[in-house]
Amino acid sequence: MDTIQFPTDLRKIPEGQLPDLAQELRDFIITIVATKEGHLGASLGVVELTIALHYVFDTPNDLLVWDVGHQAYGHKILTGRKEVFHTNRQLNGLSGFPKRSESIYDTFGVGHSSTAISAALGMAMAAQLDNNKTRQHIAVVGDASIASGMAFEALNHAGVSKTNLLIVLNDNAIGIDPSVGALKEYLTHTTLEHFPEKGNLFEALNFNYTGPIDGHDLPKLLLELRRLKQKGGPKLLHIVTKKGKGLRQAEENQVQYHAPGKFDANTGEILPKPDLNLPPKFQDVFGLTLLELAEKNPNIIGITPAMPTGSSLKFMMEKFPERAFDVGIAEQHAVTLSAGLATQGKVVFCNIYSTFLQRGYDQLIHDVCLQDLPVIFCLDRAGIVGEDGATHHGIFDLAYLRAIPNLYIAAPRNEIALRNLLFTAQLGLDHPIAIRYPRGRGTITDWQLPFDKVSIGKGTLLKNGETIAVLSIGFIAKNVTEAIDGLGIPAKVAHYDLKFLKPLDKELLHSVFQNFETIITVEDGVLNGGFGSAIAEFSAQHRYQKNLHALGVPDVFPEHGSISELQELIGISPNKIAQVIESYL
Repeated sequence: MDTIQFPTDLRKIPEGQLPDLAQELRDFIITIVATKEGHLGASLGVVELTIALHYVFDTPNDLLVWDVGHQAYGHKILTGRKEVFHTNRQLNGLSGFPKRSESIYDTFGVGHSSTAISAALGMAMAAQLDNNKTRQHIAVVGDASIASGMAFEALNHAGVSKTNLLIVLNDNAIGIDPSVGALKEYLTHTTLEHFPEKGNLFEALNFNYTGPIDGHDLPKLLLELRRLKQKGGPKLLHIVTKKGKGLRQAEENQVQYHAPGKFDANTGEILPKPDLNLPPKFQDVFGLTLLELAEKNPNIIGITPAMPTGSSLKFMMEKFPERAFDVGIAEQHAVTLSAGLATQGKVVFCNIYSTFLQRGYDQLIHDVCLQDLPVIFCLDRAGIVGEDGATHHGIFDLAYLRAIPNLYIAAPRNEIALRNLLFTAQLGLDHPIAIRYPRGRGTITDWQLPFDKVSIGKGTLLKNGETIAVLSIGFIAKNVTEAIDGLGIPAKVAHYDLKFLKPLDKELLHSVFQNFETIITVEDGVLNGGFGSAIAEFSAQHRYQKNLHALGVPDVFPEHGSISELQELIGISPNKIAQVIESYL
């Protein structure tokens, strides 16, 4: 590896030495991720494929697109970023995913799944229009993203396109959690030893199909890639790999080692974290509360698109497998499936990461809200999520949801508030509801208290004050409280938790605007169209002449870094909030 800066250096290495390089590359990834954290198993599984692709194809002139970007650590290391790879996912360091502005070798920015075939097909069509007959276009599709509807839409088009397109299907039977569905069953039976007699799905879609072959057999990979490079038209190479290859624990526990945190690079053992009696993760408050409710309410159904562990729906899936479903990487299907269940009187909790609900926006409008079906959307990872960066921040939900009629929008400020919202929603609502909550831990350890019914659309006064009113929504209330406490002027500043963006608590807002000259809004979402915009619209509608100051995410895509670092940059850290409050005193 010391001799390789770019793929041109890689291609000078004798082919017989490539297996040694694969071992070095694995060791390098393991050593860095062990201390710096990040995604591990996916990149370990494609080490041989990564080397083979850059060895056979003339990257960056040939265009390589990665699906599910956490497969691409080896790619980054071999394309000029080895010396700075230790900065991966850190503020001002490398992105955890391929990113066009970072390298010419990153031909397409990825983070959400199932985009590679469409993007590579677009590139191949452009080459066709430009009469470029030599450029190669390769899409590496892995971690279960082939089963997404978008991937099938692209396959359907690509099969009749006659473009110079190669799809490498990295078949490892797992995304973050184990793959599900009929396609997974089909691919599982298409093993290296047992090829199905019923014909080939991809050949039926007009692809020149090769495989399945062992994706860790470098000589075989090189042979097939060279052969396919000479063939025109759409091609698909089906390889079988093991996620976590080369680290025993990562192979045996693929879910935990998808992104394991810090671990011992020599033994593979995850480093124990000190037992500090920490508050629970919000996802676990959701998962355990839903299980508790489902034990008493037989109509409750749980739905998640491929995130049973990340959302903690796994608790209900283990206890009630007939009532809790992982539908795979299929957000659109998850939303409309929930709508169908709701038409039959089922109480459906559809749990989707905030950033992924964006992929089901039409279904949210057309299939749920237009028909006013009371689906309960639980939006995990809302707000700034940290190291995964711009592709994963859940900062648009307040704005994009607020535009939709027939939809309640709630944001609990702590674990108990989340628990009570879930309880209230399953009692029966006359509209669908979106409940958003952040990634990570809250602040309360003793959270499993008896349920209290929440009054829909009602906010609350958290702290009285005389001069300035600060309005917040959701978990960002914690930063506001810290800011006010740090100023040491308790009598000056009032703090209100609105709880709901829709419906707004107009009675509370009239009281605030009648009693305070300065109103500051704080949200962990985009300012354009979000919570602050809603308060400004209320002020204008009722002709209040007040000092309004909105804090939130400006009109940019925030990069990656720790949550506290990014909140400081954006201006919603306790320190920045305190500075704004102080400027009005």
